[in-house]
Amino acid sequence: MDFQLLPLVGSPAELKAMSDQQLVQLAQEIREALCRIVSDRPAHFASNLGVVELCIALHQVYDFSRDRLIWDTGHQIYPHKLVTGRYPQFDTIRRKGGLMGYPNPVESIYDLFVTGHAGASVSTVLGLKAGDDLLHPEEGRKSVAVIGDGALPSGVVFEAFNNASELNKDLLVILNDNKMGICPRVGGLAKYLDKARAAPFYNGLKKDVSWLLNKLPLVGEPTREMLGNVKDAVRSFIHGGKLFEEMGFRYIGPVDGHDLKSLREYLLMVKEIKGPVLLHVFTEKGHGFKPAEADPVQFHSPAPFCRDDDSGFIFLKKGASRAYTDTVSDAILTRMRTDSRVCVLTAAMCEGNKLQAIRSEFPDRFFDTGICEGHTVAFAAGMAKAGMRPIVDIYSTFLQRSFDHIFQEVALQNLPVVFAMDRAGLCGPDGPTHHGVFDNSYMRVFPNITIMAPGDEADVAPMVDLSLKLNGPSSIRYPKTNVATVERTVAPLELGKAEVHSTGKDGTFVAFGTMFIDCVKAAEKLRSDGLDVGVVNARFLRPLDMAPIATAIEQGGFVITVEENTLNGGFGSAVLEAANAAGLDTRRIQCLGIPDRFIEHGERGELLADLGLDAVGLLVSARTLAEKSLVG
Repeated sequence: MDFQLLPLVGSPAELKAMSDQQLVQLAQEIREALCRIVSDRPAHFASNLGVVELCIALHQVYDFSRDRLIWDTGHQIYPHKLVTGRYPQFDTIRRKGGLMGYPNPVESIYDLFVTGHAGASVSTVLGLKAGDDLLHPEEGRKSVAVIGDGALPSGVVFEAFNNASELNKDLLVILNDNKMGICPRVGGLAKYLDKARAAPFYNGLKKDVSWLLNKLPLVGEPTREMLGNVKDAVRSFIHGGKLFEEMGFRYIGPVDGHDLKSLREYLLMVKEIKGPVLLHVFTEKGHGFKPAEADPVQFHSPAPFCRDDDSGFIFLKKGASRAYTDTVSDAILTRMRTDSRVCVLTAAMCEGNKLQAIRSEFPDRFFDTGICEGHTVAFAAGMAKAGMRPIVDIYSTFLQRSFDHIFQEVALQNLPVVFAMDRAGLCGPDGPTHHGVFDNSYMRVFPNITIMAPGDEADVAPMVDLSLKLNGPSSIRYPKTNVATVERTVAPLELGKAEVHSTGKDGTFVAFGTMFIDCVKAAEKLRSDGLDVGVVNARFLRPLDMAPIATAIEQGGFVITVEENTLNGGFGSAVLEAANAAGLDTRRIQCLGIPDRFIEHGERGELLADLGLDAVGLLVSARTLAEKSLVG
């Protein structure tokens, strides 16, 4: 397909002048642009295909250069980027130095927040509306949040609904209902929304009943009560949005999210309604691309694929390499087969955490709680108190959302909950919203938690086994990358004991996590260059094994701690604190890790190299310290 309209869209203003026929063609061109991107690199796909018409209609009806728009979650931002003047840069998306795969205020005035975690859109849009009304009441700015049904169960959403009802601001929440999160949605709200799919259009009936009451003169209380009962009966019969109306929102819908003309009409209507409004829009995840329609889970963020224009067949380019995620899920499954107390909880990330086999083999011990991380952790605490051995399997960046529950319900109670933190470290093209670079710091602030990280694949299964034997909480962090193994005689895993891979009189790398692999590579190169450098695979942040580190310090060589976590309060900080408490000379300890800033998106290898955390960067740091030692 040749793009005829898309290159002409320099801003959303161009959409207002297009005919309906041109808008349909533009939607097709947007979908083709999405297909071309995902044919080249992994990217969010099915969710973007599903909101093309909704995006176009929103930008036709509103002027978001002044009005407010928040996409929740922001991974369906691609059509929005294409119609807000970023088509010329679109082929750079999710590449280092290119467009971010999420909203980014640095890129455009049409992006207000970097939204990579679900659930906060209603709160932030309500805050924007309250601020605009206080500072610029004469401008009458509109505020719109687009939230998916997968994000809807998040507790913060209902906190925002409750507050919005009290403030009674003119606010539009569009519920983008595609029956999916990343995986099929779960829970009571999912069942409620399923009922709405079978219901006819409903606009709350409040206006209609009020009109009827006003037309009847001298209506007594019995008549008013009867008419109110009629309204309730009709509302119950057609289901509608009773839940949202009870929370103070005018419910309108359901509306076909792929009918551009109809969408535009309803958006024009709700734009004039006072007070909070919820517009319920049905979309199809993967719409317009048959394979994605048939398998929206597979095509949520697929591997690159190619298309055969003759047959229409899709060839997915699947890599054969195993990731740490696979190794961890396999180890958990093995333990579940031998211990009936072990169960797994995840927050809408069954596919991402590779838990399908566990869900299939042990459905009664697998719990998908939806995008509700705080609830998941508190739920796990209850299960642990009852005698189970729950494993909370959540991405590092998302587990942050349950910080208080890790404290109050798990650590404070000293309960045996295991936190399996996937995507720990740099997550590549997903960027700063998804980099899991804070968990070393936020886990170690709480007493009682044993904190582990495998140095390579050989450490994974023993750490899972050990964590399930402990009588208190524990965490295991592992990165989004393919597994690797350092050739060696693997030291048995013992609680609080590091593995001394090698010793060196000139210096020592102390690695926490899979940085161990690059440390070994760097040390081997340094030895060939005449520097005798050892490597310690720390394995534990708590309890921290200071013995080999103290030996390295006392020998007079340098010590370099290496972690894929922020340096603020991380593993290196723990080493410095322990060394200082022991009265050791800390002047020749250097801590390497993530600096005190948010890291952009890019391939993990590119980012590690930029930060000096690959083998080459470790070589440079070691040589610099060695030279300083000679001068000193």
